This record gives sequence, C-alpha cells and structure tokens, in this order.
Amino acid sequence: MQSLSRTKKLFVHFVLDPIAINDTGSEGSFAARYGCLVLVQKVERLDVGALVSIRGIGRVKILKFAQADPYLKGEVLPIQDRVPESESELSSKIMAVKEALYSLNSLEMKLKAPMEASLQTRILNSLNWAENEPCFEGNESFIPSLAERLSFAALQPVSGNISCRSTQSELVKLQQEKLRAMDLKDTPQRLDNSIKFAKQNISMVAAKLAIQSLGI
Repeated sequence: MQSLSRTKKLFVHFVLDPIAINDTGSEGSFAARYGCLVLVQKVERLDVGALVSIRGIGRVKILKFAQADPYLKGEVLPIQDRVPESESELSSKIMAVKEALYSLNSLEMKLKAPMEASLQTRILNSLNWAENEPCFEGNESFIPSLAERLSFAALQPVSGNISCRSTQSELVKLQQEKLRAMDLKDTPQRLDNSIKFAKQNISMVAAKLAIQSLGI
C-alpha cells in the first residue's frame, strides 16, 4: 500500500464489502474500502512455515490498487477520529472504560476454563494492546491516539469454557458493535458506546457465573 516504511514489515488487512451494481439487487460485486494497517513484530522460522506475531496499528482508507502480482499493492490514507474539544471529559471516559474492562476481566477469570487455557482474557489482551503505543518507521499519522485505541478495546467476545463463551447471537451483536465503531469518527461517542457494551457484558458474565455456581 502507500509507502509507509522501508522495512517491509507493514501490510494492510481488509475485507471485501458486498455492493449492488444495479437497481434490481440480483447482481452484485465487491469493493475494498477500509482496512487495518498491520505491523509484523516478530517472525520465528519453523521446520514447516513460520510463526508470525503481528499487531494492528489503525484504520486506513483504501484509495486505489496499483498492482496485483505477486501481491496487491496500492495507496491508503489513515483514518482517525476528530480531535475532541474537552480533554477533561475525555479523561473521565477513558477512566470509566478501563474500570469497566478490568471489572469484566476479573469476572471472566472466574469462569471455568480448561487447565491449558491462557490466564489472560481477550479483554485484558485488548486493553494491553490499546495502552502500548506501537513503534515503527513510518508516518505517525497512521497511529491513533490512546483514547481512540481504548475506545475499541471493549469489543471482544467473552472468554471461558464452551458453556460460558459468547453464544452465536452474542457474537452477532458484537459484530454489529464493531461495524458501528468502525463507522464512527467521534472518540467520546465510541467511548460511551464501549462503556455501555462493557457493562452489558459484565451483567451477562455475572449471570453466567451465577448459573455456573448452581451447577446448571
């Protein structure tokens, strides 16, 4: 994509969006509009293939494709939220999101999980991702602010064993929240939505814990 770095450690992950190409709606095509700038942090060579550690950096808009072979190449622009007017208001929302996510993480840790399961939940991993600013040789305008990164941190499925994990309907709701979050360019509003979503998950996990304690 756009010349971001000389290290060749960056690429853009995107999903093709279905679009209608006529009024009847019976014929369709696909378009690549938005994506996520991804940084390759570590590559461990294995006997077969490699183990690659990557990190999402931020949202990008795909302007055009310039090459198809041997891989897609084109131009992208960073997508960032509008700068909020009140820093104090933003700070209080950031604190509220972090408190809600730590509470949710604590509850999820109490859910029964297989012995080999990771001690960290997806919520905690997401929170750690948000708080650690990425470092790479490139245009810093591609790196969203801490507040913007934290506003996405709550959008994770519930951890636990099979009986305690997110149901299909809960995963569909999560996907809808993710799409809504991607469309927003208002950090305070997304933080508010994330606080609400995290509190809903807290109530849901608390209910699952209550059922679990009853052995149902």
